Amino acid sequence: MISIREELENLEHRRLNPLAAFADRSQGRVHPEETKEQDVRTCYQRDLDRIVHCKAFRRLMHKTQVFLSPEGDHYRTRMTHTLEVTRISSTIALALGLNVDLAEAIAMGHDLGHTPFGHAGEVALTACIGKPFRHNEQSLRVVDVLEKNGQGLNLTYEVRMGILGHTGDYIPETLEGQIVRRADRIAYVNHDIDDAIRAGILTNEDIPREIVEVLGHNHSQRVNTLVTDAIVTSREAGCVCLSPKVDNALLELRAFMFENVYRNPVAKGEETKAKAMLQKLFEYYITHPEALPEDFQPQLSFDGMERTVCDYIAGMTDNYAVDKYTEIFIPAGWNVRG
Repeated sequence: MISIREELENLEHRRLNPLAAFADRSQGRVHPEETKEQDVRTCYQRDLDRIVHCKAFRRLMHKTQVFLSPEGDHYRTRMTHTLEVTRISSTIALALGLNVDLAEAIAMGHDLGHTPFGHAGEVALTACIGKPFRHNEQSLRVVDVLEKNGQGLNLTYEVRMGILGHTGDYIPETLEGQIVRRADRIAYVNHDIDDAIRAGILTNEDIPREIVEVLGHNHSQRVNTLVTDAIVTSREAGCVCLSPKVDNALLELRAFMFENVYRNPVAKGEETKAKAMLQKLFEYYITHPEALPEDFQPQLSFDGMERTVCDYIAGMTDNYAVDKYTEIFIPAGWNVRG
């Protein structure tokens, strides 16, 4: 009798697009694992579960998306961004007959390496280490090295390369990885508009008319236009893409967001403080390595001071970074009874 896993793998071959990444054709893991006969999951389903259950994934709920420490329950965090990217990715993958499990695993893991305070944290760590800190590379490092007390999650090649290639110069080899790359931009540009409107920085009327006429008048319409166009255009082209008209409108919308939101002093007013705080923490731990948590101490011997401190700070949530800064640099009041 074949296992449930093998049944699922056979089902993939019957129903998926020939261009899909099939689980039984994966290039495998860095450290081979013996698959148990009673296993009920494909390799990509196992990867998805490993990501969802890891500590770095849980920390995403307390990491900034765009607005630092917003006063309100409905602003996006890095976690909600990840969930939106995952849903967009799975919708496109399903419609194209591609491997939804692989697309979801990549999407769930794509931002695991993001710093506290969003891209401000990337800028701060770049200054500290003297070379570009890229969150996609750190996300790969998280799943390869940092999780499970230095053992890593031992994910498949396709998931790992999809995580690395969700942004930057490297383009994933799988169509599922390319879907996540598209879905990430579709998600963040649109939900950042929603948050900016909630914050009073934008109104729907501020969005240029030529963009509105192509993408739609509100959040739901814009996302639906982009997802539908990606599906229809990709089906015809045989690759993951948008039509030129819609792609240009998305690029113009992204440029509009950089000018009006991402560099807006209201949205970014506290970023200077956040950068300075992370740089001070970095300097402190470089000169006081004994203050690093116990589980980071062994890493000092093989990764060195700078890399270890960088990993520690990159993994912090916003609140944890503030708490550590307060603990180290802000004098505590004396608890003296008269």
